Order: sequence, then C-alpha cells, then structure tokens
Amino acid sequence: MTNLDNDIIKPFRGDPFVANLSTPITDSPLARAFINNLPAYRQGLTPFMRGLEIGMAHGYFLVGPEVVVGPLRETAHGANLSGLITAIFITASACLGISIFALTTFQGNPRGAYSSYSRDFLRPLRKREEWNQLNAGVFLGAMGGAIFAYLLLENFTDLDAILRGAVNIN
Repeated sequence: MTNLDNDIIKPFRGDPFVANLSTPITDSPLARAFINNLPAYRQGLTPFMRGLEIGMAHGYFLVGPEVVVGPLRETAHGANLSGLITAIFITASACLGISIFALTTFQGNPRGAYSSYSRDFLRPLRKREEWNQLNAGVFLGAMGGAIFAYLLLENFTDLDAILRGAVNIN
C-alpha cells in the first residue's frame, strides 16, 4: 500500500471513483486559471453570452480549413463561399446536437447528474432552458463569426491595400 501524500499523481479531490487524476499539469494553478477563464466556466456570464462567445470563436475558425484544403481551393471566390457554407452546415449540425442533448438529458429524473441538485462545479448549465439559451448563442455567434471571416476573405486585397497605405484618402 502506498502513501497518497507522497504521490505526484493522485485521484482528483482524493476520490478514486471520480475517474479523473490530479497531476502537476492538470491540477496546477495555471491550468485551473486557464480553464476557469474559458467562457463555458467563467463566472457571471449568462448562458446566451457563453454560447455567443463560444460560437463567435468557432464560427470564425470553421471557415479556414475548407478555404485552405477544400475541393474549391483553386477557384477565385468558390473557396471562400464553400468555407462559409461548410461553417454554416457544421454549426447547424452542432446546434442540432445541443438541442437533442438538452431534450434527452432533462426528461424524466429531475435529480439527474445535470440537475440543479448537482454539486459539480464543472457543470454550470443545469436546466433545459439554459441549454437552449446556450444553443441560441452558439448559433448566432457562429453565424456571425463565419460571415465575418467570409467578408474578410472576400475583401482581403482591399484590406491589405488599406493596411499598407496604398489607398490615399484625400
């Protein structure tokens, strides 16, 4: 039998049944500060604002892979439009998945793992309405982020000229 006080890797919060390990990297103050600053866990945000922030970041970055490695990457404007359509499709699919999760998780037992009676601090959303608000925020944010990325890509030469000073405003 080993002494748990001297072990570097321990069960999370001393409970071996949580199925998580506390290591110097995963349980460090730096990792905790980073995770607590993510919009999913940040204190003081409404579910809609959490979803909006998550959606904006993901919608913006979902356009890129299709533009760079998609089948229309050699066309003038087809790659950008293809990236926008792909980002919209992925966002709609993710929002459908969030809706299905919210519908199925909160039916039946009101004292389930995600209910308001749970004391798990890593589950800030505990009601179906909160998940629906998050879903609405993710959808709006991702659409806005994808459209913003598309507009930046479509107007890249004009923006480049402005930033280089080639446009003379007299």
